[in-house]
Amino acid sequence: MPTPVSPQQSTPPPATQQDGTYPRPQLVRAGWTNLDGTWGFASDDADVGLAEHWERRGGGFDQRITVPFPPESSASGVGEPGYHPVVWYRRALRLDELEGADRLAAGHRLLLRFGAVDHSARVWVDGRLAGEHEGGQTPFALDVTDLLEDAGDPGAEHVVVVRAHDDPHDLALPRGKQDWRPTPHGIWYQRTTGIWQTVWAEVVPPQRVDALAWSTDVVRGVVRAEVALASRPAAAVGLSVELSLGEEVLAEVTTRVSGPRAVVEVPLEAWANGQDVERLLWSPERPVLLDARVRLLGAEQDVLDEVASYVGMRSTSVERGQLLLNDRPYEMRSVLEQGYWPQTHLASTPEALRREVELIQELGFNAVRVHQKAEDPRFLHWADRLGLLVWGETANAYEFSPTAVRLLTREWTDLVLRDRSHPCVVAWVPVNESWGVGQIAHDPAQRRYAVGLAELTRALDPTRPVISDDGWEHVSSDVLGIHDYAGSGRELLDRYGSPEAVERTLAGPGPAGRRPVLEEQVRRDATTGRPPLAITEFGGISYAPAAGDEESWGYSTVSSDEEYVALLTELYDALRACPDVVGTCYTQLTDTLQETNGLLRADRTPKVPVELVRRAVTGRPEGS
Repeated sequence: MPTPVSPQQSTPPPATQQDGTYPRPQLVRAGWTNLDGTWGFASDDADVGLAEHWERRGGGFDQRITVPFPPESSASGVGEPGYHPVVWYRRALRLDELEGADRLAAGHRLLLRFGAVDHSARVWVDGRLAGEHEGGQTPFALDVTDLLEDAGDPGAEHVVVVRAHDDPHDLALPRGKQDWRPTPHGIWYQRTTGIWQTVWAEVVPPQRVDALAWSTDVVRGVVRAEVALASRPAAAVGLSVELSLGEEVLAEVTTRVSGPRAVVEVPLEAWANGQDVERLLWSPERPVLLDARVRLLGAEQDVLDEVASYVGMRSTSVERGQLLLNDRPYEMRSVLEQGYWPQTHLASTPEALRREVELIQELGFNAVRVHQKAEDPRFLHWADRLGLLVWGETANAYEFSPTAVRLLTREWTDLVLRDRSHPCVVAWVPVNESWGVGQIAHDPAQRRYAVGLAELTRALDPTRPVISDDGWEHVSSDVLGIHDYAGSGRELLDRYGSPEAVERTLAGPGPAGRRPVLEEQVRRDATTGRPPLAITEFGGISYAPAAGDEESWGYSTVSSDEEYVALLTELYDALRACPDVVGTCYTQLTDTLQETNGLLRADRTPKVPVELVRRAVTGRPEGS
């Protein structure tokens, strides 16, 4: 019989109230140990570490690195931006430093968890291989219990070694904005190699909730929980799902589970009262989250495992040429966010992730498109709690090949499954501007790939719109996202100011010289004859780049506060006057290296007063 977990060890805090540091915010446990901080580090430019068995002999770990910041960044303490395709990490670990390690003697398991390691990782414990992972943006966990030497001695020292491989010249790797040149140029940034999200340890029951996903039916008022157990139970176990709002318990369902996976539907009785529906719906204006507790129960109703999570009741769809949130047309005011910080690069801190959400909202936006990157789940946690819509995107490869197809398909699958329970995520974008499918207009294989990615996404998550190729050359999109860096409001009105203008634009070569729609495969709305239209990149105004700095650039350039605000307002006023444009995404939130087209500087300070940006973005005076 599985060993019960004592209540004081197993009861996690409400997931909506945790402080934002837990790396997996929708499956929260009571105890965990953060393994970030100082690790030994070594570059292996000659790739000799495996042959010389650095995992056992210690190698040349003569440097120190601060995890989880990539070695290219200054925050890591290494600050080496050159080509280092193979890097190694080493950390000593004592069991008496781990939360809940005393439970290992009762049969519990020790898991090492990695938020993200770019691009492939191999992990050893005490010189023995624990496991491998491929995918630079996706999490993985390794059960290392059976590898621990002297496991009975809590004071014994164990050694964790990680080898990461990320070839900067391999065009098949999904790398997004990471540059292949020695120094950043154009729209590309410094590389991110190795560990770039939190590493942590958890002591968990042998039979446990291993994965958890949520979906909601706002018509019926039903929450659906998909629960995966660590293994098929030897005998049926109880599975309890409880939903609450503050101190109010809304629903609880208990069932018996005999297989490794279960689906539990939890009806909300309060939903029968139409007035309660509005009270429980999630939206940016009212980001209501329901706390959830999922328990595994033994034969005597003893708690074998307990995790905390949360759910947002909301729906997102497209219909009659509109983007709908909770079955109502919704004006999407989005901003492009590169997820890049000067000191930490693609990595971040829990505090900075929360502040990023707050800054986006302060500028007047209700949505964000994290660009060519799958952001740390703690960013999505704050978007859920504070009320910010997110378009889920991923880093793309630069070539079309069987290897590129395999790598992106697997990584994208893992990302959709990772993030599909977050209510803030309202659309999926597997490909941007034909990256990795550069000949999609002429190559049937590339079109089939883009269609396949879109259909795969719908199979994994049928509840959200999918944009097959944001920017242009749409083949299977529920929303037509068009990128248009017009330098004046008049140009935007000429292209989108009337239904006739929209048809001309969509039928022509497009504002970027790429066909907006590949007619033969676009998904058509029964009412309008096409999907809803959104301008998903525009603006890109560069404000007064430094004199003589030829690397600094934007799509338009201004040199004074007055000129900046006037052009920003002109572009927004023009798009608001276009009746068929249902959403916008401004490029971009912050200056990033040589790109000086941010609303904020790279250090997140505003270029002009925030209230002036907010007025331009929303079209409303402050306070209205």
